[in-house]
Amino acid sequence: MKKLFIVANWKSNKTTKEAHDWLQSIQDAHITINSEEKEIIVGASFTLLPTMNWFIKQNNLQITLAVQDISPFDTGAYKRAIAVKHAVEFVTHAIVGHSERRRLFHETDEDVIAKLKQVLATSITPILCISDMAQLDHYLSESTMLVDNADKIIFVYEPPSAISGGGAFHAESVEIANQNAGEISKKIGRKVITLYGGSMNQDNAHEFFKSDNIDGGLIGQASLNTEPFIKIINS
Repeated sequence: MKKLFIVANWKSNKTTKEAHDWLQSIQDAHITINSEEKEIIVGASFTLLPTMNWFIKQNNLQITLAVQDISPFDTGAYKRAIAVKHAVEFVTHAIVGHSERRRLFHETDEDVIAKLKQVLATSITPILCISDMAQLDHYLSESTMLVDNADKIIFVYEPPSAISGGGAFHAESVEIANQNAGEISKKIGRKVITLYGGSMNQDNAHEFFKSDNIDGGLIGQASLNTEPFIKIINS
């Protein structure tokens, strides 16, 4: 049986109290998670991570944390930037290259490569978002880092047209998503961990999860409330 990685991507949502209540609800649900079968990761705003990290450790929850973005620079005179050294004591993962960062904050492929380099220099595992195969081709043409470190990276096939941002977005068909996820492994040259991101929810998660090339999901809107997220975990 393959291991599933289920990543809650909260984006710019939740106060400290709301994050606490979410974790408390997960704890109260008494979900049994076999770490060899599933890994549950929550990507939250940086301001929430210290409190969430404390709650998780105090209650022995089988959840790890991800920072939703990271600076392309090390520590230093970089105003507002969250360097990877700031995050490493709270998180095990870092989301890199999300299409909303590219669209709203004009992040370039070169920025993503620089961020990936920062993350790979630490114990943090990067969760690298790929919008399409042309973008992946460009990454591969610019640096050998993806291929050299593929076993240390969680890839996400995340078509921007399918992201559940509150509008009329729809998940790709399972067949197309599975095909494109498999294409990432082909371009890297070996099987890599690849998630699907884009309007995954409690109704369709099972079909994606049982696909050959999809090893889990980057869950946006459906992760904000624990009821649908728990159903996704149990799917």
